[in-house]
Amino acid sequence: MIRIPQVRVIDEEGNQLGVMPTPVARFLDFGQYKYELTKREKEAKKRQRSVTFKEVRLSPKIGIGDFETKLHRAVEFLEEGDRIKVTVRFRGRELTHPELGRRMLERFADQVKDHGVIERPPILEGKSMFITLASTHKPKMDAPAATPAAGPDAVTETTAAPAPAARPPAASVEPAAGEPAVSGG
Repeated sequence: MIRIPQVRVIDEEGNQLGVMPTPVARFLDFGQYKYELTKREKEAKKRQRSVTFKEVRLSPKIGIGDFETKLHRAVEFLEEGDRIKVTVRFRGRELTHPELGRRMLERFADQVKDHGVIERPPILEGKSMFITLASTHKPKMDAPAATPAAGPDAVTETTAAPAPAARPPAASVEPAAGEPAVSGG
């Protein structure tokens, strides 16, 4: 029986419902509960991949082979789910013909249109002109590091959905401020 007049109630998602008069509650070790929450958050963070920004640099006088190489590399970045900044750098008198850079960027964007879309149109800033491309592919997950020995704790990559984490208890009770903690088993 709980002899404390008020308790702090936390629902199954971990949201605090506030201090309430003593409801019917299930006791748990609050430290263990917090540990499991942080463990689940770390696992979720490990499974996600942040989209990174890559840059491809061109010049107005780039050769056809070099342009194709840069194009191929940009397609690889887009297939991995990254965003790309394609920059044309002008040197010296090349800056008097910004339309060359604009045409090159438009041609570049047209070549990768199956893998990415233009987020930002060509803009001239200082001595360079650039566009931003966003990938149309879903970001790939980082592969977990596998242990070399195929022992009982070897990591294997699966394509199935992850097993559902253990659900937290329906409600947990923590004594209100200034009240002694009740331990039970």
